[in-house]
Formats: sequence, structure tokens, C-alpha cells
Amino acid sequence: MVAYGAEQRVRLPALRAGWLTQTFVHWPFPVEAVQALVPEPLVVDEYEGAAWVGLTPFLMADLRLPGVPAWIPGLPTFPETNVRTYVHHPSGRDGLWFFSLEVACPLMLAARGIGAPYRPGALHVTRRGKTLAYSGRRGAGGASYRLVVRPGAPIERPTERDVWLTSRWRAYTRRLGMLWETPVEHEPWPLADAGVEMLEETLTASAGLPAPFGKPVVHFSEGVRHVRLGVSLPCPPTAAAS
Repeated sequence: MVAYGAEQRVRLPALRAGWLTQTFVHWPFPVEAVQALVPEPLVVDEYEGAAWVGLTPFLMADLRLPGVPAWIPGLPTFPETNVRTYVHHPSGRDGLWFFSLEVACPLMLAARGIGAPYRPGALHVTRRGKTLAYSGRRGAGGASYRLVVRPGAPIERPTERDVWLTSRWRAYTRRLGMLWETPVEHEPWPLADAGVEMLEETLTASAGLPAPFGKPVVHFSEGVRHVRLGVSLPCPPTAAAS
């Protein structure tokens, strides 16, 4: 069972931020199709017999170094969108594997140094009455998406699937022949149901994924404001590789 709250304290964060106005769109995919796109020794997690891939647009808010308060004027706030799946390491530690990270802030491209697949793009998040519109494009003629959702009622008691699809506490990346792990800590997501009013996207196909075999499962969150991203460190070698 995935932990609803953070699995570890990030006592010495490398960055602090808020993740706001976040929508989670998840589809089930054949496990073997997703596993083929994930590097060894990571293994794709399954739920209800499927691998799950998420499209998650949001606003990265008040990005700052540790010790800088969130109320300082001029802190960067910008849209970001990721396409990811859920994996575990042979150590048993689960986390995220990102197929792509679209971002409207060039500062985040520095994370390519540990293999995070950031790509610059034109991204937008707009409230329109009771709906939220997200859109983005990866350069001229690149992969793109358009998503309009209508948030629904708050989820007072998240189900096991709600938590499994939204709560992970580390990310894995690969660079220079090494697997890296980045821990994260924040308060539990305040989740709500959501309905899709419009969805067009080519990000999953651009990642090499086939068509999903089920309808999307959608959640919305106003977000979490106390995100602590830890220092990225190489994963220890597995027994098979040592």
C-alpha cells in the first residue's frame, strides 16, 4: 500500500516550492508496453492488472532555495506538465519514472544534469468559471496537449486507488549510466473528483506508448504548498549489478 503521507522527512531540501492547481489524468496500459520504456533495474508497478500512466499539469509556485521565505516578491511561478508512470527499485522503494517533463521556466532545465527529461515549451493554465484549461506545446511542431476539466466534490476519504495514483515520495532518473533518486516531502494531496470536458494530447504517443486500453481516471487538487525536494543521489548498485 502506497503511503498517503510522506514516507520520509526531507530535512535538508535542495529546493522548496508549491504545486498548485494540479490535475491527474491516468490511463491503464499493458504492463509489458510500459516496462519496455523503463530502464533496468526499475520494475513497473501494477494496479488492477495494469500499468498506469499519468498526465499531470500544474503550477510550480514560489520556487526557491532553502531558507528563502515564500512571501518574498518575485519568486518564480510557472506551468509544468509531466507524463509519468509508477515503478519500484529492487530495494523495494517505489517512486515515479518520468517519460517527459514540459516546463515554461528555463531554470528547470538544469535538472537534466541528473537525467530529468525536462523540455522547454509554451504552457498555459487558465481558470474559466468552474473549469480549468491547460495547454502546452513542445517547441515548433512538437508534442502538445489541451485539457479542460471541471473539478467536482472533495474526496473526504480517498480510496486505495485514489492514493495509489497520486501519492509518491521519490523520483527516479537515469544519467551517465547511473540511476538517481530524488526524495520529496509535502502534505497529503487534498483531492477532488473531476470530469474531463476536452482532452487532446500527443505526449503519450511521443513517449512511445500505445493507445491505452481503458478510459481515464481523473482527480483534481488545489495543490500542496509545502513541497521539499531533496538532494538527488545515485542509487546504490543492486545485488545483480555488484
